Amino acid sequence: MNPLVMVLGITTALLAGLVLVFFVIAPPPPPRVAADRRRAPGVEHVSTLTKVTERTTSAIDSALSGRDRRIFGEAELELAGIKSQPSGFLIMVASAASLLALVGAILGLTNGTSIWLALLFAFLAPIGAKVLLIVRTSRRRAKFADQLDDTVQLIAGALRAGHALTRAIDSVSREADAPTSEELARVVNETRLGRDLSDSLAVTAQRMQSADFEWVAQAIAINRETGGNLAEVLDHVGATIRERSQIKRQVRALSAEGRLSGVILILLPIAVFLFLLIFQPTYFLPLFSSPFGIIAMIVAVVLLIVGSIWMMLTVRVKF
Repeated sequence: MNPLVMVLGITTALLAGLVLVFFVIAPPPPPRVAADRRRAPGVEHVSTLTKVTERTTSAIDSALSGRDRRIFGEAELELAGIKSQPSGFLIMVASAASLLALVGAILGLTNGTSIWLALLFAFLAPIGAKVLLIVRTSRRRAKFADQLDDTVQLIAGALRAGHALTRAIDSVSREADAPTSEELARVVNETRLGRDLSDSLAVTAQRMQSADFEWVAQAIAINRETGGNLAEVLDHVGATIRERSQIKRQVRALSAEGRLSGVILILLPIAVFLFLLIFQPTYFLPLFSSPFGIIAMIVAVVLLIVGSIWMMLTVRVKF
């Protein structure tokens, strides 16, 4: 009899016996009283994991407080729409790096490359986090630009209803979707703290890298100085933004094939390199063991970076 089949049969029989004992024969456990009913009123329970996390984040904050520039800054996380402190996000990146390093070490046990694969996989965690922030920031800015037409119409409608400008922006911040609601709420809070409305709108336009919203901010600033019907001005600005948005969508549709080709050409050599490094690590031994191979690798990386930058600049269309 095959030993593997016998072991599988014994394991299945033991699992079946455990299921029979715990779910059929054994009586069900008595109902437990909820934890919040067993605690005294007004006493907040803090778990050990929460305490350890708070101590770790406070230690990281104190270590990074003296630095002007951080790896993952608060402004960068806010632009990406991540509701987390830099210390907490850094802990998540470190945890992901540790997990990836463990995976790399396990994959390299068969061919003796555990250390190299562990370092390589651990290095992928901060790179992936940085790419994630860049992608989320670009998507958030693009979504803000797509919502700008509706935002201008809502502000103009609130002005026609008799609201003041600050009150109109406040009402739009409550009715609009994110990220427009978040950015306009930031503008309202800054004006309540004493900052000029025009300056706050201009800073928001710079943060979101939106030339259309900069037009809105300039129109509002000029109208506050010269006076006039701001609702009518915003209607004209909204019509211009709507036409520009239509042209942007057409250009993006026409350039989609080129952008997809560029992404594939950039990622294909990296994916092939990682695939061969994991499943056939001896294939690259001549490149790492000789000086000519190391020089060839450096030249290949430089050419890949230059080609990626050139490809990105080629398929990018500015307005």
